[in-house]
Amino acid sequence: MIQLDIGEVVKLSGVPASTLRFYEEKGLIRSRGRRGLRRQFDPGVLDRLALIALGRAAGFSLDDIALMFESEGQPRIDRQMLAAKAEELDKAIRKLSVMRDGLRHAAACPAPSHMECPTFRRILRAVAPRAIGARRRRAQQEQ
Repeated sequence: MIQLDIGEVVKLSGVPASTLRFYEEKGLIRSRGRRGLRRQFDPGVLDRLALIALGRAAGFSLDDIALMFESEGQPRIDRQMLAAKAEELDKAIRKLSVMRDGLRHAAACPAPSHMECPTFRRILRAVAPRAIGARRRRAQQEQ
């Protein structure tokens, strides 16, 4: 059976050796032994590293990603967890879209002060955490 040493895995995957060792320590990947001082891996480690990279890019923690693998190393992806992450990403996209639109508006706003612009103030309320908004409303009511 073909084995890849850690240097080959680094070269083929683009993942630094220190990260490979860390992933092995966390149980995300498994070496099959050593040849001299160099860890040896099955070629399937490359697919596993690609899945780990995909999970990280989607915002999953390494602990979440670890749950996506069976003890034998086969992917066991929880569809509900994927759907929940997709919903989380949708919320972040909506918030970032409001932020982007607000920045574009602020850059082109003709109002003498941004705080005098009703559109800009509406964007501030949409982006600000609820706690800040609640404190702001109480302060305005007290005036």
